[in-house]
Amino acid sequence: MQHPPRLVRDLMTSTVVTLGRNDALRSADDIMRLGRIRHLPIVDEEGKLVGIVSQRDLFHSGLVRALGYGTRAHTRALDSLDVKEAMHTEVVTLGPSAPLAQAAKLMLERKIGCVVIVEDSQVVGILTESDFVRLALEA
Repeated sequence: MQHPPRLVRDLMTSTVVTLGRNDALRSADDIMRLGRIRHLPIVDEEGKLVGIVSQRDLFHSGLVRALGYGTRAHTRALDSLDVKEAMHTEVVTLGPSAPLAQAAKLMLERKIGCVVIVEDSQVVGILTESDFVRLALEA
């Protein structure tokens, strides 16, 4: 008996932490470090997705600018920058009813660690590599 295809909504994390584009980059760093989150969707004042920040973006925005001047310089760099200065505006998205296979294919082809799940321009979930690892462990 063949099972129906699994959908993004079956695997996505629906409790998504987001930040605004004008928030301090330091806030993104704190949230990501404390929450052990690698991808943070960025929304505008209406909650519409406008970008994404990854751990790699934080590394480049903070550390590269502080270039070896230690933790204080890194912290000052993160405090002096807004999220919009480090975020990527081209975000790969899918709807919650998309097949999981489509999401996996997108992530592999684009070499990205997550797909943001949107419905009516609002973030309703996130699907990450970790979700697929969890799925493999359930099999």
